[in-house]
Amino acid sequence: MSDDPETLLPRRLADHYVDELIALDPITGTFLGVPGSAGSLPDFSPDGQGELAALARRTLGRLEAAEALPGAEDALERRCARLLRERLSAELAVHDAGEPLRRVSNLSSPVHQMREVFTIMPTDTEEDWAAVARRLRAVPAAMAGYRDSLAEGLSRSLPAGPRQVETVIGQLGEWIGTEGGGWFGEFVAPGPEALRAELEAAAREAAGGVALLRDWLRGTYAPALGRSPETVGRERYALWARYWNGTDLDLEDAYAYGWAEFHRLHAEMRAEAAKVLPGATPWETLRHLDTEGEAVDGVEEVRAWLQRLMDEAIEALDGTHFELAERVKRVESMIAPPGSAAAPYYTSPSLDFSRPGRTWLPTLGATRFPVYDLVSTWYHEGVPGHHLQLAQWAHVAEDLSRYQTTVGMVSANAEGWALYAERLMDELGFLHNAERRLGYLDCQMLRAVRVIIDIGMHLGMRIPADSPFRPGERWTPELAQEFFARHNGRPADFVESELVRYLGMPGQAIGYKLGERAWLQGREAARAAHGAAFDAKRWHMAALSQGSLGLDDLVAELSAL
Repeated sequence: MSDDPETLLPRRLADHYVDELIALDPITGTFLGVPGSAGSLPDFSPDGQGELAALARRTLGRLEAAEALPGAEDALERRCARLLRERLSAELAVHDAGEPLRRVSNLSSPVHQMREVFTIMPTDTEEDWAAVARRLRAVPAAMAGYRDSLAEGLSRSLPAGPRQVETVIGQLGEWIGTEGGGWFGEFVAPGPEALRAELEAAAREAAGGVALLRDWLRGTYAPALGRSPETVGRERYALWARYWNGTDLDLEDAYAYGWAEFHRLHAEMRAEAAKVLPGATPWETLRHLDTEGEAVDGVEEVRAWLQRLMDEAIEALDGTHFELAERVKRVESMIAPPGSAAAPYYTSPSLDFSRPGRTWLPTLGATRFPVYDLVSTWYHEGVPGHHLQLAQWAHVAEDLSRYQTTVGMVSANAEGWALYAERLMDELGFLHNAERRLGYLDCQMLRAVRVIIDIGMHLGMRIPADSPFRPGERWTPELAQEFFARHNGRPADFVESELVRYLGMPGQAIGYKLGERAWLQGREAARAAHGAAFDAKRWHMAALSQGSLGLDDLVAELSAL
């Protein structure tokens, strides 16, 4: 078949879209391992956003023709077409509402994309470092484009929330540092001596571009916000919930489910805490474990400890509950750069696996790391969580499409799998003492609380009568932070960082628990259909080889495996 995009079946059309997207967004190209992307950054201005929207509209128009072609009725083609239409439609809805013109977040924004891409660039050769220098020199223009978008948002009465802006100003200040290019200068320090002067000058240019953005945010943008609301309301929330979850959610049902999980988990946590510290509440017990429980001392020591945890999980699970390709088994434990948000995260391998999947731990200045808070989290971020799913997607990308296994990812699908992975390790007995199991339940409780307060504060919902906290009152960000702090084993700076995250990314945080529910429903339906013949290893590998699906399709597809 011709490469004319008007004559491509859905899977090849989706990959044609990826190629066109990379031309506009070289950060995506770097994440996918496309070498020609390394020396530039996207246009974050309103014009750049308009080009992305035009590409999405063009591709949706071509999809109509693709679905009418002979062969488009194939199940693989239909699945890809459904995902492509849903994702591009959700992205256009966000664009058309002007949301990118007020996109300020402590975790997911153009400035965070810009810095994160440097951490995954290859740095093995002088040519690699020369590309780093070119990209560093592109930072000022990219940050100016982002500033233009935020200014356009102000002119259209589309402000970001003041708390997000204040937090990002602080983050940018930490990145800039006081001399030598700040974080950028530290990043280029290991570069080759032959490029030393060029790299150091480029790092200073990058830091200068970020400083200009920081100063504008502090001196112009933040004062113009006045008393702009922190929460988004039902209409904007529904828009973002569709974007992050791949479905139009029943928000009242989701809110009720969050509360049901809260009560279930609270009871389990009380029982587990009694085994560790009789008479104490779960959160008193967790605070006790912060100082008296099993811990790892030292930043490099914890990085190595987490690497061993993932290596041991791969060895135990491969051949028993999963069937893993050799290249999928490689995953690296990393320490997140300073100025990151508080939550650990994962970055996927490149499509050719020249860059492995990596987990990232923000230390927030700590040098002692309680184990109860790490084990379940690394089953989530690493193995069998994000790494096994997203590395397996990369492994099967040629069989499905690059789109389904990379840029078409639905957050709730991936986060739901990772939370399911935590539960799976509990089911398989890997949380072998009360301390680690209480930590797992605390992680689960975190995700249930996210559903409650994310929906509750953005929609101003009423706290139910059976709540142990402020029954009958309506949620506000202040009440959400107080509730979160009371029902969470993490320190105050983590709680603050998380709340700012939810305010800046409405609808994303609920996808963990709602996605897990979809994975569990799909597994139980498949188990019921197969009876005694149900093979968990076969089901897991088939499930992980489907590529991305929105929650609209996930339960149905999992149930049929």
